[in-house]
Amino acid sequence: MYRNSMKVEFPNQSDNERFARTVAAAFVLELDPTIDELSEIKTAISEAVTNAIIHGYDKSDGIVTMEGTIFDDTVEFVISDSGVGIPDIRRAREPLFTGKPEMERSGMGFTIMETFMDSIDVESEVGKGTRITMSKKLK
Repeated sequence: MYRNSMKVEFPNQSDNERFARTVAAAFVLELDPTIDELSEIKTAISEAVTNAIIHGYDKSDGIVTMEGTIFDDTVEFVISDSGVGIPDIRRAREPLFTGKPEMERSGMGFTIMETFMDSIDVESEVGKGTRITMSKKLK
């Protein structure tokens, strides 16, 4: 059963990763998450938003959107951008793969999201953007 939803949009600036984590944490508080659950959600949000900021717009300005929905005891987040897109999603989800090796990125973003959330779905179209949907059932 639907309980609540929210949507925020912000510029693709690195400072906004912290903002997104804070908004996500505040949003899930009505589910009374454990400290571990809250930490896992914030980390997954951080990875998804960082990917949108760093990879989404390839050095140009853009908007990152974060949507959240609570259904019963499950929270779903959607992080999206209208940027360059991911040419090969399967490869991008491989551990240690990074599209920006010159930036010394770890290539663990999708792996971390998959570890901390119950499900993750990635949709992307080159030249149109990327949409990451993640959900987690709270105990």
